[in-house]
Amino acid sequence: MTTESINILRIDTSRHDVQAALDQLRRRLGIQGDVVTEAGRQRTVEVFGQPLAPQQVVERICRDVAEKGLTAVLDYTARIDKVQLDAHSVRVPLEELRRAHASAQPGFLDAVRRVRQNICSFQQAILHRDVRVERPGGYLVQRYTPLRRVGICVPGGAAAYPSTVLMTVVPAQVAGVEQLALVAPPTRFGAYNADLLATCYELGVTEVYRIGGAQAVAALAYGAEGIAPVDKIVGPGNLFVALAKKHVYGTVDIDSIAGPSEVVVLVDDSTRADFTAADLLAQAEHAPGASILISWSQQAIDATLAEAAKQLADLERGTLARESLEQFGAAILVCDPQEACAITDYIAPEHLHIATENAEQLSQKIRCAGAIFLGNFTPVALGDYAAGPSHVLPTSGTARWASGLSANDFLRAGSIICFAEEGLRQLADDVALLASKEGLTAHRRSVEIRCQK
Repeated sequence: MTTESINILRIDTSRHDVQAALDQLRRRLGIQGDVVTEAGRQRTVEVFGQPLAPQQVVERICRDVAEKGLTAVLDYTARIDKVQLDAHSVRVPLEELRRAHASAQPGFLDAVRRVRQNICSFQQAILHRDVRVERPGGYLVQRYTPLRRVGICVPGGAAAYPSTVLMTVVPAQVAGVEQLALVAPPTRFGAYNADLLATCYELGVTEVYRIGGAQAVAALAYGAEGIAPVDKIVGPGNLFVALAKKHVYGTVDIDSIAGPSEVVVLVDDSTRADFTAADLLAQAEHAPGASILISWSQQAIDATLAEAAKQLADLERGTLARESLEQFGAAILVCDPQEACAITDYIAPEHLHIATENAEQLSQKIRCAGAIFLGNFTPVALGDYAAGPSHVLPTSGTARWASGLSANDFLRAGSIICFAEEGLRQLADDVALLASKEGLTAHRRSVEIRCQK
């Protein structure tokens, strides 16, 4: 049987405008790219009676939830998810969480506990601590306090994600957040998934709602009958979730406006082609997901793509992975490692896997990536599931300025300033001068009046 080759975009930097090609790919995958399936477009017409753009859909849903509360949430759940819920059934009962936990496979719960410990140890190590700075006649403190209440979005459309529960809940708990409200769509992969519910119970999360999409984000942001509003919303989701988080930002804080998942893999002739092929396919099976291969070796690229074509036949989601590779993937032939690093920095990928002989050295030349994985035996899946850093990472080039989710994102920083008279006098002249320059004489007087003898 002949293996069908992968019709992936090939770019040779000596002959093609790589920046233009990558910009086009980014536009298609970003939240402005309108990546919606034909079935999704038809559902929009069915629900709203007209072919609204995703942004328009989100604006309408968020407005309705803000105005009508739980009535709108339940209405959209019925119309979009085809699930009838009421005020009593929208929240997962505590007894159902207990049953899911009691019936879970012991090996699964053991894995959850081990991964939780891995995440805890890493997040505690990087957690911000209060800092005190002594000044003549006074002192300054930078104080960190945890957010009071956080909302967590967990996807549940095409697969179940207990890992996302771990990667969002545990950092929040390490930071000291007291109230966690988790939302997942009312599907067999979402809030009706026993493994997901068992993970919630194991971690002590008992406030779980069977709602998804933009209506879930709006319910968390604005509140609804039985659902108190939160201070921050975190967690991944589809295009509508991302746009809804963007819409409610300012009413609440958010972690990021995430697009589809992505990976850049740097390889050379020392890299095993079967390993790299598996890495590309692992990202592509998200569907959509961008898998970009970069090398200065044509032989390494050809071997990897040939191996990927072979492995597709063995994947449960092989058809989706192929479509994703062919629509959103790329194989880029560069002149040398320096150009590979420059292009990678331009892409600023969510995941960067450097599987070359000198991986650690190359990583020092790359500034922009959500998470970097070094060597042949550090696949992205380690970070997705078990290593310790959160797998909620910046996408669509936002790693140029954004960071992955961590326990520190659930802390609020504030300063404390305390001076005695001696300390005030040492700063008074500078305050008075600057206040006068700005014409704020009352500011100046508030200092001078304290310095009068």
